[in-house]
Amino acid sequence: MAHVLVVEDDKDIAHLVSLHLRDAGHDVKAVHDGEDGLNAALAESYDLLVLDVMLPGLDGFEICRHVREKKPATLVLMLTAKSSELDRVLGLELGADDYLTKPFSLRELQARVKALLRRKEKLQTVAVASAAGLISSGALKIDTEKREVERAGEMIALTAKEFDLLVQFAQHPGKVYSRTQLLDLVWGYGYEGFEHTVNSHINRLRAKLELDPANPEYIQTVWGIGYKFGGE
Repeated sequence: MAHVLVVEDDKDIAHLVSLHLRDAGHDVKAVHDGEDGLNAALAESYDLLVLDVMLPGLDGFEICRHVREKKPATLVLMLTAKSSELDRVLGLELGADDYLTKPFSLRELQARVKALLRRKEKLQTVAVASAAGLISSGALKIDTEKREVERAGEMIALTAKEFDLLVQFAQHPGKVYSRTQLLDLVWGYGYEGFEHTVNSHINRLRAKLELDPANPEYIQTVWGIGYKFGGE
C-alpha cells in the first residue's frame, strides 16, 4: 500500500482519482489548491504525489520544485490539461517522474501509478541486494539503501531522478549509455524524444558531484555516443 497525496482543484476529478487509487489498495489524501498541496506534501511522508499543473495559488510546477528540494524520494505524477511539449518538458525538468494529459482514463492512471511504484520498488530491491547497499568510487560514496550520497565526507542532496541516474552509472562503471537508453532505464517508457531531459540531469549531477564540472571525473561524455561513469 502506498501513501498518496492528490492535489487537484477540480473536486470531481480529485474524488474519482482518489476513489480509484483507494480501490487499488492505496491510502489517499486529497487537497484542492496549491498552498494546501505544498503544505501537505511537506508535512508528511508520501510515496506518490498526483499533482495537477493548473492550481489556484501555487501551480503544480512550483509545488514540484519545492517537493524535489525537500522530499526528493517522493514520486511525482503530474496531471496537465495542456498537451504542448513545452509543458511536458518543464515538468520533467523539474523532476516529475511521469505525466498524464487530460482527459485521461482512470485505468491509464492506475497503470501509470502501478508502474511508478513497481519501478521504485525494483530500484530499492536492487539497492538492498548490492554489497551492504554501498558503492564507493574515490571520494564518492553512495548508500543505495538510505539513498544518500557524500563526497569527501560532505553530504550531497540529489533529487530522486538524479540519484537513480547516478546509481545506474555507478553500478556499471565504464559502461557507455546513450541518452535513449538512460531515458528507458531511469525514466521508463513513454519518453522518446526527451533526450534533452537527460542532458539537463547530467549537467545538474556534474554541478553537484564534480570538483570541476567542465572536466568531470565521474560522469564523463563519450562523444557521439553518450555518457559513462569514469570513477574508480
